[in-house]
Amino acid sequence: MVSLVGHPETSHRPGGSISVTRYAGEVVYIYAFDVAYEMARLPVRELLGHPLAQFSVDASKRSPKQLFFYRPQMVRLPPLERIGPRGPVRLERVVKLLPVGAVSITVRVPFDVTRIEDLVAYHDLQFSNGALHQEVRHLAEEVCRELSPYLVRPIAQLAEEEAYTVFCIESPLQTKEGTPLSAEDWLKIHRREVASLLTQEPDVDHLSKQESDESTGRYLSYYEHDLVVVDWDAALIMDEPQNFDETLYVMELANLQLAELEAYDRILDEALERSYRDLGEQPLRRKGDVRRELREIRIDLARLSDELSNITKFFGDWHLARIYENISARFHLGDWHRTIDEKLKTLANLYQLLQHDQTNRWMLMLEATIVLLFVIDLVLLFVGLKG
Repeated sequence: MVSLVGHPETSHRPGGSISVTRYAGEVVYIYAFDVAYEMARLPVRELLGHPLAQFSVDASKRSPKQLFFYRPQMVRLPPLERIGPRGPVRLERVVKLLPVGAVSITVRVPFDVTRIEDLVAYHDLQFSNGALHQEVRHLAEEVCRELSPYLVRPIAQLAEEEAYTVFCIESPLQTKEGTPLSAEDWLKIHRREVASLLTQEPDVDHLSKQESDESTGRYLSYYEHDLVVVDWDAALIMDEPQNFDETLYVMELANLQLAELEAYDRILDEALERSYRDLGEQPLRRKGDVRRELREIRIDLARLSDELSNITKFFGDWHLARIYENISARFHLGDWHRTIDEKLKTLANLYQLLQHDQTNRWMLMLEATIVLLFVIDLVLLFVGLKG
């Protein structure tokens, strides 16, 4: 089932007749970095001292045999031990390499809590020796340095990452009496708590009903005991642990797409700014350089956009497609695509304008040459008659 509007909030609260006393699972932190214009089409054999492998998703039994995902190169790094908000935690890290010049890093942190509100502290995870965000950024810088021979036009300084947090809760949930609880029924009872978790609001009662309904308005359920709630900065997955990966990968691809669209937008802004500035200059040679640059940018971005579309394309599972559709709407990926398309059209118009100016100059030169030849012919004819 998919819901895009708010359901009436029930009178049940966590302390009512239906309550869950334990939530176990993991928080998955997804970070996407744009590191270069693109990556060379050479397979990377090793990264940070560990061999790379082809990423694959263990499709669940509900997925058809023809399920297809893009399979990037990846490396699974050794786990780390840290002191988290509730004691020692084990960090599992995976790095994926994408040919569009992007790196995706995921970090998994297990949890076992008694209330949903206890998970709010995991949003901006702090350790005894620093923050998770700082560790991931340092890891991304290490990856960039080691990948430098494979990067085409690498960025000078690593830009701000695109981050997304996913709370994965193992199902089925059970009540105090040991009775399995439907995922949708649980959401109706704990809607405000889920909204405060996704929006990182520590005070549940401080959140308005309107914001609670909006933050949890996009949810999907396939079986009785699974659930996906998607918001713009975080998501909640409730499912059997073996089914987490395929949903997480769809979210990772959408997050990566957002990071790359933002990077393309910056490239286009810089190109347009240079073009407007250079068009004011008079030398014809400079305008020829602008025309060549515009042509290269149009071709490169069209190719990279096509590659990005292929990477974020998957077939064979209607439920995963619905999840991707909902997270795309939260990220406003359609708006990003339209903005970039409009800027590409502006570049195309500038290119056509310069091309038209060049054609006019050539036509003027040809006309002048014809007139000059005609004058020379008349002069020669006149000289010949006098002779």
